[in-house]
Amino acid sequence: MILAIACKKASTSSSNSHPLEIKGADMSYLPEVRKSGLIFYNPDNQAEDMLTTLKNAGVNVIRLRLWKNPTDNTSGFETVKNLCTEIRSKGMKTLISVHYSDTWADPKAQTKPAIWSSISYSALKDSVYSYTQKIVQEMNPDYIQIGNEINGGLLWPDGDWNNPAQMKELLQKGISAVRSVNNTTKIIIHYAGYEYADAFFTNLSGLDYDIIGISYYPIWHGKDLDVLKQSLTTLGTKHNKPILIAETSYPFTLSWNDYTNNVVGLNSQIIDQYPATPAGQKAYLEKLMQIMKSVPKGMGVCYWGAEWVSYKGTVATNASTWENQAFWDFSNKSLPVLEAYK
Repeated sequence: MILAIACKKASTSSSNSHPLEIKGADMSYLPEVRKSGLIFYNPDNQAEDMLTTLKNAGVNVIRLRLWKNPTDNTSGFETVKNLCTEIRSKGMKTLISVHYSDTWADPKAQTKPAIWSSISYSALKDSVYSYTQKIVQEMNPDYIQIGNEINGGLLWPDGDWNNPAQMKELLQKGISAVRSVNNTTKIIIHYAGYEYADAFFTNLSGLDYDIIGISYYPIWHGKDLDVLKQSLTTLGTKHNKPILIAETSYPFTLSWNDYTNNVVGLNSQIIDQYPATPAGQKAYLEKLMQIMKSVPKGMGVCYWGAEWVSYKGTVATNASTWENQAFWDFSNKSLPVLEAYK
């Protein structure tokens, strides 16, 4: 089967294929992983820091989530700022996913930071502007998401999808703040899935952003990669924006390495053509890269959870739900999936 995949890849190259601007990986848990003291190994079985291994594999963009005032420092301002400096020193670019929350912001939750919870709508707009401006001034990201997976809006209830005028105003405040500091920072609006993405971005017409960001996970967004390709082609053409798969992932095994329940653990949750093996994980990411090279407005792929190994130990019940989708196996050696970046 792997030979068939390789042959298909070779046969589909054409003049329509183009290079990808972003070949990325989200590394938001890196500070916690480093604190664990675990040693990780590169493809040559040499001990090596995760960022160095990614850089050498061909990763050119590192994505980091940013929370306003989290309970620990992992995704806090200073930690993310320092990581940005380190990432640039290694010759890679940065993508900041601003959650506008003290914790996870996604289609199920867009909770305002506690410090903003009781302020007026006018003050909220000013706060979004000043906070976003500070991010760009001090972190100087190459790419920035104004919100994370904002299918239902952001900063609920003020910027809820059911209040589209205020949602757009809050997004525009963030966008204007970025433009006021650095016109070269590219602005992403991020939507989870593609089924209703056209209607979502149609309702955001008039906003001055640069890139459409899409999350694509087979478990939640469908397993037909031909439908994915056609949908992204139509989306990019209609809205005349580059398209980034801002999040995706795939398992290299259905087993586990700690006592925390994993998100993906069944064959029914993945694509039949790509088994949960190291070779299947690699083939899946290669296929997504190939799809994005053939989508006229496709600009890249960013993998999520690459670093989220079982860093709290094999019996932890509050650890990784993603260790079987990481870029390092249960012995902390890098996996063949990294070859997809070459």
